Amino acid sequence: MKALTWQGKRSVSVEEVPDPVIQEPTDAIIRITSTAICGSDLHLYEVLGPYMHKGDVLGHEPMGIVEEVGAGVTNLAKGDRVVVPFNIACGRCYMCSQGLQSQCETTQVRQKNSGAALFGYSELYGSVPGGQAEYLRVPFADYGPVKVRQELPDDRYLFLSDILPTAWQAVKYADVAAGGTLAVLGLGPVGQFASRVGTHLGLRVVGVDPVPERREMAARHGVEVLDYSKGVADELRELTEGRGADGVVDAVGMEAHGSPVAGFAHQALGLLPDKLAQKAMESAGVDRLAALHTALDAVRRGGTVSLSGVYGGTASPMPLLTMFDKQIQLRMGQCNVRRWTDELLPLVEDDADPLGVMDLVTHRAGLAEAPALYDKFQKKEDGCIKVVLQP
Repeated sequence: MKALTWQGKRSVSVEEVPDPVIQEPTDAIIRITSTAICGSDLHLYEVLGPYMHKGDVLGHEPMGIVEEVGAGVTNLAKGDRVVVPFNIACGRCYMCSQGLQSQCETTQVRQKNSGAALFGYSELYGSVPGGQAEYLRVPFADYGPVKVRQELPDDRYLFLSDILPTAWQAVKYADVAAGGTLAVLGLGPVGQFASRVGTHLGLRVVGVDPVPERREMAARHGVEVLDYSKGVADELRELTEGRGADGVVDAVGMEAHGSPVAGFAHQALGLLPDKLAQKAMESAGVDRLAALHTALDAVRRGGTVSLSGVYGGTASPMPLLTMFDKQIQLRMGQCNVRRWTDELLPLVEDDADPLGVMDLVTHRAGLAEAPALYDKFQKKEDGCIKVVLQP
């Protein structure tokens, strides 16, 4: 089959790779009909290369048609249409029973001290072949895939694989009371959905992003928008009687603009052999923290900062004196996708489209165009907010 593969820093290509096959009784093989490029894919493209191997198949936001199931899968049959969550969870362990599927004890990547295995996301998360491909092997298909109706377009369901439940969890973790103010830093795909979820739940939402097209998209969904600047925390306080937002979602993560020292660290890591680079990431502060520090500044005293953007350093400096003094609460982590899909499924199927799932995709193409679209998405060119590939 054809699949998008990692070849090196800022280098991906479509190659012929072996077709996936059933390996365990609980496996399924899915023929991919739509698969998206995620903002966190750009971390593999740019920063997390030391954990990648040439030829790794990328992608963790797929959906499609069941082609084959193992003998242990009784809830799916050939021809069923499914969305595949990006984290691989068994549904039976202690963590899954607690709604913490991203920490699944069955698939935890213990050799890297990581949580549940993820599709297409480096040796940190199991080196599992991903879904930017024509076909995908899905482990634990008796639990993970979400069966959906046949007649609605893919875009209604595709984002249940990752970014919509990620945004939903981010807003839930921000814990803002009805009528309160939620600030969302970063209006990429997760930030767009977090903003819309906030307004859907009755919050006042202020979205912050330096890219005009992203602010314009958010504004279409009732979101107040601000350009990102060094003074944006002061602007947020001015909008909230001097206090700051009740909750802040950081939907940016490690590649935030405005952190030149960490930006240099990113570049330096790329010059090291993989094993040395891994050691550096595991013992140094290599994150660009501009967005996180803005969130900590912009949240009111006693408020909550919810991190959905991915961070990769283990010694990134944090302003603990300020955090303690302001009594800030922090919540974060990979999304527990299956915890939220039952709540979200009726919303994406609603003809009123309350979360705007049909107003997100800006670029749509076949697999062959994926390398160019990775580059365009990273550079935020041509109004590129969300890319969907159709193999």
